[in-house]
Amino acid sequence: MSNFNTTSEAETPTFYLVGFPGMESANIWVSIPICLMYIVALLGNCTILFFIKTEPSLHEPMYYFLSMLALCDLGLSLSSLPTMLRIFLFSASEISPNACFAQEFFIHEFSAMESSVLLIMSFDRFIAICNPLRYTSILTIARVAQIGVAFSLKNVLLILPFPFTLKHLRYCKKNFLSHSYCLHQDIMKLACSDNKVNVIYGLFVALTGILDITFIFMSYVMILKAVLSIASQKERLKVLNTCVSHICAVLIFYVPVISLAIIHRFAKHSSVLIRILMADVFLLVPPLMNPIVYCVKSQQIRNLVLEKLCHKQS
Repeated sequence: MSNFNTTSEAETPTFYLVGFPGMESANIWVSIPICLMYIVALLGNCTILFFIKTEPSLHEPMYYFLSMLALCDLGLSLSSLPTMLRIFLFSASEISPNACFAQEFFIHEFSAMESSVLLIMSFDRFIAICNPLRYTSILTIARVAQIGVAFSLKNVLLILPFPFTLKHLRYCKKNFLSHSYCLHQDIMKLACSDNKVNVIYGLFVALTGILDITFIFMSYVMILKAVLSIASQKERLKVLNTCVSHICAVLIFYVPVISLAIIHRFAKHSSVLIRILMADVFLLVPPLMNPIVYCVKSQQIRNLVLEKLCHKQS
């Protein structure tokens, strides 16, 4: 038994993350915008959560779902923050296997949860526009909580096998990862044992993400159909304006994900820097931009923020 454990540990080397290859001397300068992005993302999402918690006027289903999105964004930021800062501030790229598997779980978990929340928010907009009279009776506070808990459990159970299947693989000489944080598909490529189970299960998880975006698209087709039946053009624009924030959030999240998947699948010989940059955009931009989009487009949140700022200045 002891020999088996020793062998297993020897076959799981320390992993090495990468920043921007060939630009190591500029790491300290790269760290400045990254730190600023993290600070703005953390402050922005905490501000959203603070206002939704403290302002009774925001105790509505739409804003409860927005608070779930903010929590996912905070989770994504905090999951990737330690390794990115270690690489760019201290040029420390080593990460133990267990820490890498844990980070990989949280990044995929919060990514899957964010995808689910965007799906829930599309249904919220569908009900608000297509069945406004029953909106509050359908989406009660209890039902909103049940939906949040159900999707959280679903995503935990969906992503939980990832670290365990990776832990059972054997890792020999290859130990350099492709990004500044750990991803399932990146780690499993380093294995020198059969990783067929990881590949198949990874595809299954990816399909659930495709289902999310398919249902989001279908909900907007039905929303558009309902909006086009409104006679007044002014009313159409007013109704569609309530969806703009959510559409922006969907694009901000899915465009980097789809672009990165296309680059890995069809442009394998593309610049390594482009792939690393797209991977960093996938984690850094949604948590940064979502609070800004909702503060700009949501009149209630914007007014509250401006009111607090004006109050402090006076």
